[in-house]
Amino acid sequence: MKQDSPMMQHLKHAAAWCDHRLGISEVWLPMMRHPVPKSVEGPMGWWYVFGSASLTFLMIQILTGIGLAMVYVPSASEAYESLLYLDYEQPLGWFLRALHYYAGSGMVVMVLVHMTQVFLQGAYKYPRELTWVVGVFLLLCVLGMFFSGQILRWDPDAYWGLAVAGSMAGRVPFLGPVIVHTLLGGDIIGGESLSRFFTLHVFVIPGALLGLLAVHLWLVLRCGVSKPPRPGESVDPRTYDAEYEQELKNGVPFLGEAMVKDMLFSALATIVVVLIASILGPKGPTDPPLPTMGGANPRPEWPFLWIFAMLALSPRDVETFIMLVFPVVVIVILVLVPFVSNRGERSPSRRPVAVLVVIVTYTALGVLTYLGATAPWSPKMHAWTGDAIPVSMVERSNVSELVGSTVFQYKNCRNCHALDGIGGRRGPDLTDVGTRLTRDQLIDQVSNGTPGGGLMPAFGKQITPAEMTILVDFLVSLRPEGTKPAGWATPEPSLGEAPPQAAASTDDRDET
Repeated sequence: MKQDSPMMQHLKHAAAWCDHRLGISEVWLPMMRHPVPKSVEGPMGWWYVFGSASLTFLMIQILTGIGLAMVYVPSASEAYESLLYLDYEQPLGWFLRALHYYAGSGMVVMVLVHMTQVFLQGAYKYPRELTWVVGVFLLLCVLGMFFSGQILRWDPDAYWGLAVAGSMAGRVPFLGPVIVHTLLGGDIIGGESLSRFFTLHVFVIPGALLGLLAVHLWLVLRCGVSKPPRPGESVDPRTYDAEYEQELKNGVPFLGEAMVKDMLFSALATIVVVLIASILGPKGPTDPPLPTMGGANPRPEWPFLWIFAMLALSPRDVETFIMLVFPVVVIVILVLVPFVSNRGERSPSRRPVAVLVVIVTYTALGVLTYLGATAPWSPKMHAWTGDAIPVSMVERSNVSELVGSTVFQYKNCRNCHALDGIGGRRGPDLTDVGTRLTRDQLIDQVSNGTPGGGLMPAFGKQITPAEMTILVDFLVSLRPEGTKPAGWATPEPSLGEAPPQAAASTDDRDET
C-alpha cells in the first residue's frame, strides 16, 4: 500500500483532531447514510429531486445576498442609486443581482413543484402530516422573501406594491392601523418602510425559513422518505410503521444513487439559472419611486400576478374578501390536507380528485397570471402627447372632424384608447368606432361613461357642447373608406331625406 505523504498525514491528523472534538462523523454520517426505500434508486427516484434543488437555490440566494448587501444601501435616498451602481459600475454587480433574482424565482418554482409532487403522490399521508404542514409555512416564507425583495428595488413597482400591502393590512379588523404603522414605520411610505423591509428580507424571514428548514429536514430523517406509490398499496396508520421498517431492511443509503440524482438535477438547475441570469440580466430598477409619477403602471412580481388579476377583475365589494379572507382560507385548506386525507391510496391513478384539483388549480393560476402580466390595467398616461393620430385617419377629414381630432387628443382620450393599435389599451381600440356606435350612442358614452362606475369615467361635465359636437364628428368619421356610419338605414333614403342617426353628421370628405 502506498504510504501517504507527510502533508497528507498532517491533514488527516488535523481532520481527526477536529472530528474528535466536534463529533462531525458521529452526527452527520448517520444522517447521510440513513436508509431510503430501494425503489427510490429506480426511475421514480427522479420525482424526489425537487426538494434538494430548492435547497440549492436557497444557498445561492444566501451567497449572492451577502455580496449584494455589501453594496446595497437601505436608505430611501440612496437605495435606488446603489442598485444603479451595482448594475453599471460594480464589476459583475449586474450578474450578482440577476443571479439572486432568478435563483429566487427558481426556488419558488422548485418548492411549488415539490409540493405538487408530494400532493399527487400522497406523500403527506401518515406519518408525514407535520412534514407537509412545515412545508406549507416554508412556501409562505419563500413568497415573503420574494415580495420583500421586490420592495428593496425601490422603484415604482416596489412603492406601489408596498402601498397595496399597506392597504391590505389596514383592512384587518381592530389591528389594521397598528399593523400598517409597524410595517411602514410610520403613517406614510418612506425611509423607515424601506429599512423595515430590508430587515425582514435579510434577517427575519431568512431566520424563520432556516429554522423551519431545519425542522423539515429533521422530520424527513425522523419519518423517512416515502417510497414511490403503487396502485393498490394503501396507507393504514395501524400497520404502516411495521411495513415501512420492513421496507427499510432492504433499503439503500441516501449517500448513494439517491444523492447522485439530487446532485445531478441541482447542478443542471443551477446551470440553467446562471444562463438565464447571464442572458436576461437583473430585474429593474425601472424609474425612481416617485409617488406623483404619472406614467407609473406598477405590477407585482410574477408569483403574485394571479391575485393582482383577481383584484382587478373583481367588483369592489369583494376586494376585502380577496385580500384578507381568501389567502387565509387557502392556507387553512393546505394545512388541513394531511389531516382530512391521511390514509388510503397514494397512487395518482387511483386518486382522480387529487389530479383534477391540481389541473384546475394550475390552469386558473396560469390564466390569471397571464392576464395579470399582459392586461392593460392602467391607462397609458403619456399617449396623448407621445402618440400622434395616424395621418391616414385625418388626411380626408373636414374642418369639424379635424378640430375634433385635437379635442380627442388633448382631452387625454389616447391614454385609454388606441387608434390603429397606437395608444392606451385600457379601453377598446377606436379605429372603426364609427361603424359600431351611432352619434347618439357616442354622445351618451362620452357624457355618462360606463354604467355602474365601470372602466370609462363620465366626461359630460368636462367637455363643452361645442367640443362634444366636433369630438363626435371625429369619432363618427373613424371607419373604413366607403363604409357607412353606424345607424345608416339599409334602404337608400329618398331625395332630400336625411338618413336616420346621421342627420347631424357631416360625411362630405371634400370640405377639407
